[in-house]
Amino acid sequence: MERKLLTAAELDRVREELSADWLVDPHALSRTVEFPTFLTAVRFIDELAPVAERLDHHPDLSLSWRTVSLRLTTHSAGGVTEYDVALARELDPVIDRLR
Repeated sequence: MERKLLTAAELDRVREELSADWLVDPHALSRTVEFPTFLTAVRFIDELAPVAERLDHHPDLSLSWRTVSLRLTTHSAGGVTEYDVALARELDPVIDRLR
């Protein structure tokens, strides 16, 4: 994968491909997820961590009670790249399973 910014057409494809809960703009993919419990939210972060390590791409995230906010961006490129999309693709099924 290349750390090249996605074009407007590629971002449109991403909007269609990912869960509708993702906000897609040229700067970041963002999503806020409310889990049933605080422990489930923490479990999600625990499951997210090895995926991020494997992809060598780490999200900005925050945890507030049972809500996790995610922001995926490639800081070195200044916006959204395939790295962000790959991470979002892998997180969607984890989110679905834990909610």
